[in-house]
Amino acid sequence: MSDRIDVLVIGSGLGGCATALAAARRGARVVMVTKAQRAEDSNTWEAQGGIIYRAEDDSPELLAADIVTAGAGLCKPEAVGILSREGPRLVDEILLREARVPFDHGTNGDLDLTAEAAHSRPRIIHRADGTGRAIEEAVLGAVRREPNITILTGRTAIDLLTLSHHSRNPLDIYAPPTCVGAYVFDQASRRVETLLARETVLATGGLGRIFLHTTNPAGACGDGVAMAYRAGARCLNMQFIQFHPTTLYHSGERFLLSESLRGEGAKLVDGRGREFMFDHHPDGSLAPRDIVARGIHQMMHETGSPCAWLDISHKDKAWILERFPTVAGKCREAGFDLTSQAIPVVPAAHYSCGGVDVDGEGRSSLHRLRAVGEVSCTGLHGANRLASTSLLECLVWGTRAGEAAAAACRSGADDYFPEIAPWEYEAEPVDPALVAQDWLTTRQTMWNYVGLVRNRRRLDRAHAILRELHMEIGRFYAKAELGDSLISLRNGVQTALVVLLAAMEMRESRGCHYRTD
Repeated sequence: MSDRIDVLVIGSGLGGCATALAAARRGARVVMVTKAQRAEDSNTWEAQGGIIYRAEDDSPELLAADIVTAGAGLCKPEAVGILSREGPRLVDEILLREARVPFDHGTNGDLDLTAEAAHSRPRIIHRADGTGRAIEEAVLGAVRREPNITILTGRTAIDLLTLSHHSRNPLDIYAPPTCVGAYVFDQASRRVETLLARETVLATGGLGRIFLHTTNPAGACGDGVAMAYRAGARCLNMQFIQFHPTTLYHSGERFLLSESLRGEGAKLVDGRGREFMFDHHPDGSLAPRDIVARGIHQMMHETGSPCAWLDISHKDKAWILERFPTVAGKCREAGFDLTSQAIPVVPAAHYSCGGVDVDGEGRSSLHRLRAVGEVSCTGLHGANRLASTSLLECLVWGTRAGEAAAAACRSGADDYFPEIAPWEYEAEPVDPALVAQDWLTTRQTMWNYVGLVRNRRRLDRAHAILRELHMEIGRFYAKAELGDSLISLRNGVQTALVVLLAAMEMRESRGCHYRTD
């Protein structure tokens, strides 16, 4: 693809879809790329719990207060105000009225509102325990009906194109740092496409896969953060990695047990059946996520138990199966019955509260580059994310970024496109055993030393390991035949270093960054 694009969106979750729709409906030609073979495969698709709407006696002020409390006093006031004021309205306009997402309703016909940890009101709407899938299907359907949007699947973004790094005009180094698109690897043809764009929007999702245990899907390895960091964009709050307290503890990969379970009455108990979370917070099992995760960690340490247990078996069996069909099915596959027994759970890496630093329109420190969703840092989450704000942040900032990007394209003020250096192909075969081992080293290092509990010695050890690994992978990458697995590995170790360096710089404990020293 050689044509210049108005808006290039990298990622196909709710943030990317909302951006694409808003931009296209304001006249912009949009190209959305995703490394997945199906545009549906995204972090959004995996989201279980729900999205914030509003309770009967709710207000923007009440929601804002809950966000700030959960964020340990580090939330950006402007971002909190934007989400609190605009979020419920956009849910109503885009998800309910336009996309017609089939959220659950109660027996009275009204939307079923549920509670989640640290919310002062039951303001979460959901589709059973597969809310993200329902939203993604509906919104992506709207994207596919929009003639101004082209979706390219099986395309892995490699690097952002910038004037200072990729222009063949040597004088462009004196221009303001500017993004003009991206190099994108076509997995089918194994060729690199140069996509030039007036506005580029990162919507690449999370980074949980840099940790050994995570709730995130396979593609969530920090691609957007790594690309932005290499391009020179400011990244902020990267030390704040939220560990979800409750993932299924079994021999397979971790599976998220939605916070809605606790919102609906599930209790966290130890091996004796005692609700130990009241030792740590007056809200018990409904305390903020970072407190619950550390409470489980401490209980396991003190008792020698390999896990905690989550018990909702006191509720009606038919109701459990209707409300949590996905969770019940996954538990059943692992040999557990959610309706009749307590389920073993442990924390796992879940959500990055930091990311590419952006303003209220998704604008980064790099000209013509925006970011939305988990890859971005709007300042909304502060040091710890309030439950069910993530999908709403995607919707709000995706819409705002798309509108602003389209307006920038219409203005014609940023139509300079340099001649870009052609991609240089290398041919050294990639040994999959080396890639697998480097990933294992990265993930174990991050889990053991930059995980739920940190201290100087652990961080120093991680720095020594990851710095050497980063250099080695860089040398390997420079000569190797390009492929999706190699691109992901390069991005993963880069993102791990960004998280580590931020954790080393912050010496106080706050929110989900917890240091024992």
